[in-house]
Amino acid sequence: MKRFTVDRFEGDRVVLECENGDMAVFERRTLPKNIKEGDVLRFDGGSCYLSAEETVRRRKKIRKLMDSLFEE
Repeated sequence: MKRFTVDRFEGDRVVLECENGDMAVFERRTLPKNIKEGDVLRFDGGSCYLSAEETVRRRKKIRKLMDSLFEE
């Protein structure tokens, strides 16, 4: 199972970043609806789904890192 993060949208395409840092481009219509930048997607065989739990975990981790950078 591969994990990707939504990096950005470019018209009808979505740029995803793989967990190893590689980038991939997919047609927006082939991915789950309502995805947004920063969401984590999992590919399992021919299926792709939004991993809400992993997205929340990733956002919390990033927020914690940002808070530690800007502590006074």
